[in-house]
Amino acid sequence: MKVDEYLLEDGSSPYKKWFDGLDVEAAAKVTHCYSAYRAGANIGNQWFDGIGEYIIDWGPGYRIYLAQDGKDLIILFGGGTKKGQNEDIKEAKRLHEEYKVRKAAKAKAEKEKAEKEKSSKIKKTDKKHKKDKR
Repeated sequence: MKVDEYLLEDGSSPYKKWFDGLDVEAAAKVTHCYSAYRAGANIGNQWFDGIGEYIIDWGPGYRIYLAQDGKDLIILFGGGTKKGQNEDIKEAKRLHEEYKVRKAAKAKAEKEKAEKEKSSKIKKTDKKHKKDKR
């Protein structure tokens, strides 16, 4: 399983920002979960509106917010604790929507680029054939 952190347009990672603020013990617990995802473990998440919430039943009740994109990719949006759960969920949903919009725009741009390149090759081939017939 591939696990990626969602990157904002400026290249920053909300997940990394959250993770970097954890103490050593909490970071170790979260890293264990991250490693389990990468290994393909079927970790029990609660799912709502396309967002998964993995609960670490330790300390203040840490949460990791994520989404699955296809069969082999997990996107990490951030984390929090039980106390900030409602706001953290709202932010994860917002980031997930942003991710989907940016992914669709990228796919559209790539398709348009491929069509333009194909059209350009056809035009070059047509010009060459016309030149060769002279």
